[in-house]
Amino acid sequence: MYSYAWERGVSAASWLSINTMENNGDGKRGLPKLREIFTRQRQDSDSSMADCPDIEFNYDDADSPENEIAEFYSYTEGPEFQLNLKAWEEVCGELGVVPLWQSASDTSHRTLIIRLADHLELCNRSQRMRAARAILYIAQGCWGEVQSDREQVMWARRNVFLLVQCGVWSSFLQLLHLEIENTGGNENQRKIAISIADSADLRVILSVLYTIVETLRVPSDDDTEAQTQTRLYFCDELGQPQGEDGELVAMTLLGMVTRFCNSSAPHFPIRKVLLLLWKVLLSSLGGMQQLSVMKNAYREKYGLQPCEEDTLSVARTMRASSPPASAADLIEQQNNQKRRPFRRGLMKQSSLDDSVGELDLTAAADDDEQPTNDMDEPPDLPRPPSPRPGTPVPNNTTNKGLPWTPKVRQKDIDSFLDSTRVKFVGFQLQGDRTSLAGLPLPIHEGVKVLSKHVYVSLSEIQIRQEEEMTRNPLSHPETDIPQTPAEILYQASTVESVEVVSNQNNWAMLPTLPQCMIALLKILLAAAPTSKAKTDSINIMADVLPENMPTTVVQSMKLGVDINRHKEVLVKAVSATLLLLLKHFRINHIYQFEFMSQHLVFANCIPLILKFFNQNIMAYVQSKNTIPLLDFPACVIGDPPEMTAEALEDNSGNLGGGNTSPGGSGGSPSGGCGEGGNSNQGCVSCCWRNMYSCTNLLRILNKLCKWKHSRIMMLVVFKSAPILKRTLKVKHAMMQLYVLKLLKMQTKYLGRQWRKTNMKTMSAIYQKVRHRLNDDWAYGNDPDARPWDFQAEECALRACVDRFNSRRYNSTIDPDFEPLDNCVTSVLGRPVELTEEFKKHYEVWLQQEVFSAAIDWDQLLAPNI
Repeated sequence: MYSYAWERGVSAASWLSINTMENNGDGKRGLPKLREIFTRQRQDSDSSMADCPDIEFNYDDADSPENEIAEFYSYTEGPEFQLNLKAWEEVCGELGVVPLWQSASDTSHRTLIIRLADHLELCNRSQRMRAARAILYIAQGCWGEVQSDREQVMWARRNVFLLVQCGVWSSFLQLLHLEIENTGGNENQRKIAISIADSADLRVILSVLYTIVETLRVPSDDDTEAQTQTRLYFCDELGQPQGEDGELVAMTLLGMVTRFCNSSAPHFPIRKVLLLLWKVLLSSLGGMQQLSVMKNAYREKYGLQPCEEDTLSVARTMRASSPPASAADLIEQQNNQKRRPFRRGLMKQSSLDDSVGELDLTAAADDDEQPTNDMDEPPDLPRPPSPRPGTPVPNNTTNKGLPWTPKVRQKDIDSFLDSTRVKFVGFQLQGDRTSLAGLPLPIHEGVKVLSKHVYVSLSEIQIRQEEEMTRNPLSHPETDIPQTPAEILYQASTVESVEVVSNQNNWAMLPTLPQCMIALLKILLAAAPTSKAKTDSINIMADVLPENMPTTVVQSMKLGVDINRHKEVLVKAVSATLLLLLKHFRINHIYQFEFMSQHLVFANCIPLILKFFNQNIMAYVQSKNTIPLLDFPACVIGDPPEMTAEALEDNSGNLGGGNTSPGGSGGSPSGGCGEGGNSNQGCVSCCWRNMYSCTNLLRILNKLCKWKHSRIMMLVVFKSAPILKRTLKVKHAMMQLYVLKLLKMQTKYLGRQWRKTNMKTMSAIYQKVRHRLNDDWAYGNDPDARPWDFQAEECALRACVDRFNSRRYNSTIDPDFEPLDNCVTSVLGRPVELTEEFKKHYEVWLQQEVFSAAIDWDQLLAPNI
């Protein structure tokens, strides 16, 4: 009973009063009181299974470009759009040009852009930023002359290609570096209250850069061949050092994030910096499709079979499971069962995924968790699976099997052979994987099945190669490292090699990676809905708070929505950035991934993500913190909307695929559940960015904990099982899949009683998660799960990572492994720098080391025996 109260979040005082009431003999009064508390909490966070419809969400690299650009601007900076139009008209007046963009020719467009780019190099700051605002107006599609959102999108894309071809990108990068360098003497550091007015110039520069990146990141069917080549060249250029200093754009932005969190630049518009960082990484490194292609290419390079099953593709064909019953539901069911006659029979569990359709044979052992929604139905009659409208169903309806092909590691086969040989033969054969003499026929069949499903990952091959190079550094030297965008981002610089190696400069990520991870997690903590405001925390509201605080009810409501929206966008950008880096580093080299993941774990990333999910997650994914009338470009096209309290309440309810304009901040790229693009009956819309953030955080948690017993124990210690079970109430197949993976990791540590009382969750794991043959996750007999080895496991991993970084990126070589030059000509012809002291006393050295030393030349010239 206490575990139920703890799981539902009942405070200690409430539990003490209830327990005292029951101990005083008022048993009839205590249980209804407990039920009342559970019922009240269920109304807030744990809705019944009937109130949990399927979520309409399609996971992708990012939202639609229109929605992403709309989320880039806060509602507070809405009046600044008119400043861009005003700057455009003033500059055109000074240049003697009619401020009508659509009526001019392409030649006039290029000429005007080049003249505006020249103004970006003026010494006068006001004139320079006025030209920057005029260029921003052009990048925004010259919205003052358009009549619809679609027309604005068309002109914006066309203008962005012109800006890139005219060299505006490099000019604004120089402006960005100039603003960052001028931050040292900025008075904003000494201000107590930072507002949106303190970052006006930086926001203009970042807006132009972000509009260019986001527009060129996504291909379009209307692009010409020249535009396609421009877009591909631009994306490739983002992954290379740029500018006079040879600095990566991503490293510049990561440096801005670090300085913001260190309070050395509190006025930086962190929202725009993070969004631009995410899109630069997404454009230069690649998204989900590029990752899949790169993974198969790397596997082919190492002689491995390509992966035929993609997790995201398979998850889109799954059906969401109904959430397990809450504590209040269980109490109601127990009371109803006491009033009903007991009849034993087989019942299908209604809270499982019914895509398989067979009866659950564990129902009789789990009567205390059986839902009793249909009171009039006889309990001994199995109910057929009821279809859920709105969820995608695979075309192959005759396939009732599991969605994944089982896998097995070679390590598992070796362990299986060792144990069976000891049992049947009495001794082991170390390193022998083929001899089956003396073993029974079923063991032969078992080894054949295991060998059929062996899966060798890239990480195993890379770790094996690192071990070979560590043991034999001379016979297995380091080969040429492919300069991929992920490798360039990771490479480190050393003081000794800066003059020699030109591609290792001060833009390297390795020295700053720990600080970058801590900074990103600080922002994630400050933006989490469960975090409380603290005086010593970073101020993430600097680029959303107006200079003058609101004085009316409407302004206060708009600012409240804007602040919540601002936090959601920050969580989305941070989670997407972390996941993208982890994915690319894992494919590029496993130890690069382990280096980043260890720093995330040391920075308390695991409890932070659990803290994020310890909330009303269903309400979070259905939040309504958006006002479509104030989204760009709807806020600047046509007459300005009249903002009233009623209009704000009405418009803030539009979510997800319900947005009709491209400016809506919640629409999904496909707008439907699974793979479908149409709104399905029976599904409920959601906030796309919040569902995206939750899925990303769950994927990050999976990557950090997979095959790491010490980190899985952290999940157990931080009591993540109840939090993850509540997350299952979000009925989306992909999100539930990653939750079930996390639960599967720790079931062996949660004890027999937990597994017995959560059989529905266990069955859902069996149906949804890939099977690892010989993995006894449901029983808890894992011999590798030894608590005393957890610290040693992390230390051994850290030693391997440090050895990898030192060997691959450190220019200093161990003298014992330096190659020896035996050529007389090269040795005698090598220039030797003699010290002044040696030159002064060289006669003494000759007398002691040459003339006085007896040398037996015959023995020296004799052949070695």
